Amino acid sequence: MAHAGFTLIELMVVVALIGLLATIALPSFLDSLRKGRRSEAVAALAQVQQAQERWRANSPSYTTALTTATNAVPPGLGLASGTTGGLYSITIDSADGSGYTVTANAVSGTTQAADSNCSTMRLRLSGGNVQYGGCNGCSAPPADVALSDANNCWSR
Repeated sequence: MAHAGFTLIELMVVVALIGLLATIALPSFLDSLRKGRRSEAVAALAQVQQAQERWRANSPSYTTALTTATNAVPPGLGLASGTTGGLYSITIDSADGSGYTVTANAVSGTTQAADSNCSTMRLRLSGGNVQYGGCNGCSAPPADVALSDANNCWSR
């Protein structure tokens, strides 16, 4: 009489293979998700860039007032200090007549905080030239925007 079914050894081999595949595939999958979610920071930084250009068209210099309403005294850009999905906080680090630096920092407790290379993304306008940068934590001052390979965080 033939028995139908699996032996315990066959079942354990399948469980071991599933565990091995999960340990290899899960980190890669999470990295892909984080990379895709960087677009939220890129979009927010582009929104600040456009608002700064509108501001500069009517003012002698760029502004550091990100969240102040445009009709307030003194006025500002009237933008939110965070991204729409809540993954990044946005700050304008510096601004003057020739440029500005704006930073998107991953909010702690979100998946982006674990982004090993690009938990902080920066856009800097200096003398009409835009520079992109990103890093994990960014201990360097905002003026040093080339903190890591910009193509790593800012895919083009």
